[in-house]
Amino acid sequence: MLGRCDTPLREAYDVAVLDLDGVVYRGRDAVAGAPEALNAAQSAGMHLAFVTNNASRPPTTVGEHLRSLGVEASDDDVVNSAQAAARLLAAQLEPGSKVFLIGGEGLELALRERDLVPVSTVADAPVAVVQGYGPDLPWKQVMAGATLVHDGLPWVASNTDMTIPTASGVAPGNGALVRLIADFADREPEVAGKPQRALFEETLDRVGGERPLVVGDRLDTDIEGGVAIGWDTLLVLTGVTGLEELVAADPSCRPTYVAPDLAALAEPQPEVTHEGDASVAGGWRARVVDGALQVEGEGATADWWRAVAEAAWTHLDAEGQPVATDAVRPPE
Repeated sequence: MLGRCDTPLREAYDVAVLDLDGVVYRGRDAVAGAPEALNAAQSAGMHLAFVTNNASRPPTTVGEHLRSLGVEASDDDVVNSAQAAARLLAAQLEPGSKVFLIGGEGLELALRERDLVPVSTVADAPVAVVQGYGPDLPWKQVMAGATLVHDGLPWVASNTDMTIPTASGVAPGNGALVRLIADFADREPEVAGKPQRALFEETLDRVGGERPLVVGDRLDTDIEGGVAIGWDTLLVLTGVTGLEELVAADPSCRPTYVAPDLAALAEPQPEVTHEGDASVAGGWRARVVDGALQVEGEGATADWWRAVAEAAWTHLDAEGQPVATDAVRPPE
């Protein structure tokens, strides 16, 4: 179940592999307290890697955004799925090989960095196809790329996220277009982004570190990817994951630690204990009665989430069904 750390996380781990949207910022604005928590972690000696499945923005653009929010970030500490996709292709192709691009500027720059040549027409005789999010993609380019994939060229997708956050709400992500091409071509791509290994491996190659901690807000990308590669994980509840998603998490996407926000980097993570059928964290006791979650007590918000996660997962593993959460509300 949940892990235990007797020292502040920023001391126990030498690099935080941080997701961005929902963890550091939401849209253009910082998550409350995130810049201060990250700068304090760096001052304490923790290296920060800013890792995103978004392949459209190059690291320089992301770095500028982070610094505008008050985060002490270097462009070299930003790693995206475009770089991981280019890494996969460079391992398969000769330098100078032409790659058909279905994507934006970030993917184009990543290919050139690996001495690969992005092209956008079939007449250029590409030997592979790479696909990532590009908000201004012309449909004829998508059709041409899909035909090449159907014909059997190697095909790498930066990520398969079905949605992306936008200023006007949730919109279809790269995964939606990947699914369209996959159905047309009757095959699946090699995927570079989270939860696959390539992006995590690219991150350590670029920023270094021996004791990484994956920090994210999504169970199905950030946490699942960390679990798969064998790295400890911290789920923060400032993004897309709420109570309903947390209690239903299967072992493949359960975090080592769970916390309300990035302030957890400065804190130890106490062990959740068990007293009879209750999971106990701080002043909170959580149990499941007739399939419904019950929580009693008072104390820190972080302890409430720890007690709830432990009780809910114990029930899920024993009964095969998530607990009902209608009668409980997280503390403010």
